[in-house]
Amino acid sequence: MKNSDQPDLIISGLGVTTPIGQGAAEVTRAMLNGNHEFSVMNREGRQYATASNEQSAFLGAEITDLCLPESLPAKHLRTASWSSTVALATLHEAWQDADLSSLEGHRIGLIVGGSNFQQREIALVQNKFAGREAFLRPAYAMNFMDSDTCALCSEVFGIKGFAYTLGGASASGQIAIIQAAQAVQSGQVDACIVVGALMDLSYWECQGFTAAGAMGSLQFAAQAELAARPFDRQRDGFIFGENCGAIVIERSDQVNRLAKDPYARISGWGFCLDGNRNPNPSSEGQITAINQALEHAQWNRQQVDYINPHATGSPLGDETELSTIRHCGLNEAWINTSKSLIGHGLSSAGTVECILTLLQMKAKALHPCRNLEEPICEVCHFVPAKSEDHTIKHALTLSFGFGGVNSALCLARV
Repeated sequence: MKNSDQPDLIISGLGVTTPIGQGAAEVTRAMLNGNHEFSVMNREGRQYATASNEQSAFLGAEITDLCLPESLPAKHLRTASWSSTVALATLHEAWQDADLSSLEGHRIGLIVGGSNFQQREIALVQNKFAGREAFLRPAYAMNFMDSDTCALCSEVFGIKGFAYTLGGASASGQIAIIQAAQAVQSGQVDACIVVGALMDLSYWECQGFTAAGAMGSLQFAAQAELAARPFDRQRDGFIFGENCGAIVIERSDQVNRLAKDPYARISGWGFCLDGNRNPNPSSEGQITAINQALEHAQWNRQQVDYINPHATGSPLGDETELSTIRHCGLNEAWINTSKSLIGHGLSSAGTVECILTLLQMKAKALHPCRNLEEPICEVCHFVPAKSEDHTIKHALTLSFGFGGVNSALCLARV
């Protein structure tokens, strides 16, 4: 239960990089327009030659034009992985947005949501040096570890409080927000940055997810724009998307230095496990996380007027999640499907979808659901194929991960 005497936890800054745009303003425009960038992926290391000498054709949404701030040191960028490079650019936006340069470095913490998120980079290096391992560059000893992204960000931005990575499968980005909120609430740091790391899949992971029945789409292989369709009857799995997000969490009594209002108040959260190693979802665990979050926030169910769901497009996952939402009496709230626009970022999803919620709060509008032609639920309140004017007051965002991970976050308009 929240202590009413404690200062509020607020989000004071954000940065976002997605296939449909980079930066809050560009992403907001593209999101409300319902833009997408789905296609057969062409980043090196994402496809492989089959036994019949044909090329694989995994679908996804990739970042095509990353803008790097001139202030980022070139010496660091030369040895940075793709995940780390995008993290630096995204964190730079959040850092400037929250004016963190006015805080002392030892009072700033950093949590990078994600684990094993540099797989393509590792595969490329190992392929390049196969048969001549003795010539492997020494930097590989650091680069292959996810903690290198923490170290790189901390050195570039002078973060000296603490930094670590956090793995919770596809819930990593949201659990990192919960951990950061707790660190600020306890006074461990004055501000904590969360970076939802870009999950850099190689063809090995794409093939693995496809073999497991999690990643689509065989059905829409020739029509990539139709493949991402959460909550639709023709969905056949998630479609990957390169995404990265960064948010800054502070206490409300620490932000009098800001010239602008915060994006939102973090009112409550829930986090629990199913005790299950496998990828199948559990409505019981999801219900528990939602109930924990609502109780922590001291909200009643009728107050929730918007839900940003996990909504991957998984046949079983989508059914389970909507069953959970109905069971919790939340089907009157507006619901849309962010992954239908930007794809499933896996490790970054919870952070980036929190950011899309904040941007919709600020815009007083909800982005459309793409490809939701035959909803699997007739009673849920889905945003249509065009953006909808709506002032979000109480938002609930949901993230679930392989291995029975369930989390929920309550965000209130300030």
